[in-house]
Amino acid sequence: MLSWGAAGGRALRWANGRAGTRGLRASPRARVAMPSWVIDRYGSNEVLRFTREMMFPIIHFPNEVIIKVHAASLNPIDLSMRSGYGATALNMKRDPLKLKAGETEFPLTLGRDVSGVVMECGLGVSYFKPGDEVWAAIPPWKQGTLSEFVVASGNEVSFKPKSLSHTEAAALPYVGLTAWSALNQVGGLNQSNCSGKRILILGASGGVGTFAVQLMKAWDAHVTAVCSHDASTLVKKLGADDVIDYKSGNLEDQLKTLPLFDFILDNVGGSTEKWALDLLKKWSGATYVTLVTPFLINMDKLGVADGMLQTGVTVGSKTLKHLLKGVHYRWAFFMPSGPSLDEIAELVDSGKIGVPTQARIGRTTACLYECNL
Repeated sequence: MLSWGAAGGRALRWANGRAGTRGLRASPRARVAMPSWVIDRYGSNEVLRFTREMMFPIIHFPNEVIIKVHAASLNPIDLSMRSGYGATALNMKRDPLKLKAGETEFPLTLGRDVSGVVMECGLGVSYFKPGDEVWAAIPPWKQGTLSEFVVASGNEVSFKPKSLSHTEAAALPYVGLTAWSALNQVGGLNQSNCSGKRILILGASGGVGTFAVQLMKAWDAHVTAVCSHDASTLVKKLGADDVIDYKSGNLEDQLKTLPLFDFILDNVGGSTEKWALDLLKKWSGATYVTLVTPFLINMDKLGVADGMLQTGVTVGSKTLKHLLKGVHYRWAFFMPSGPSLDEIAELVDSGKIGVPTQARIGRTTACLYECNL
């Protein structure tokens, strides 16, 4: 069944006692098919199809593991991928040399987050063993997690936080790693350099935003969060020092009354990019990082070569333009990383990052499905 997880994801949990009753062996010799939610073409919700005949995942590389899915999540990226967003770039990643010219990506399983149990390990895997409880965020170019089993690289997997159930754990990996990529990998923030820094988070009530608020507070930063009024209570509970309601007046004018910021995380994009960088401290190393980029859209519209060229020109020109004004401009993307999930798990188990109880983000409504496996 699909039930609400947290941080903007909906956790999928196979009905108790119905999954895995045909035997627990993960060997492809023992299992050839499994239940999955798949799509056979791009479109809206009607393209979703439940099947019990999805090909069972096989370990192709020695560093891979097969995970029995206990819970999975849906994120906005899954809805976009269902409609065909990023197909050009993702297909290039799936088959960069075009060795499978006659094949397509279908049937395609969506779902990025997983919490479950390791069932089988490749010969090169020494960090995990069958029976270990793990969590992971599977890259979007791989088959997803809305299945009974999923295969992942060992370096994408981490031990599940002991303090979370599988359903709770499945709500965090993708949004957590996206925020970690923006703040740590791209933005250069970490536990040792955040104390006292002023951080502005635009779109603070979504999955990435709620995680980012908690991470920055765990690292002792001062956080100003922008969200709607109905989400302000949640964001305050997560630790934000200042909460700005973007519906209560002109957001730019409200933010200009505050002291300048050392770092801005933009989950919104659009017109905010035109004025947000003016809120940064000039010539101090202050950085603006946006998660809203045209990279995949450019490749979908222009093709691989022209799309990459246009993307390079865009990011290069914007970086130079703002560097001359004394601030840094960066793009960030989700990055799969088991080691980063290790650090996130430590923060979760120490109580510094939690799973928000309010999982209805914006006006999205939860759906409930029985898998009937």
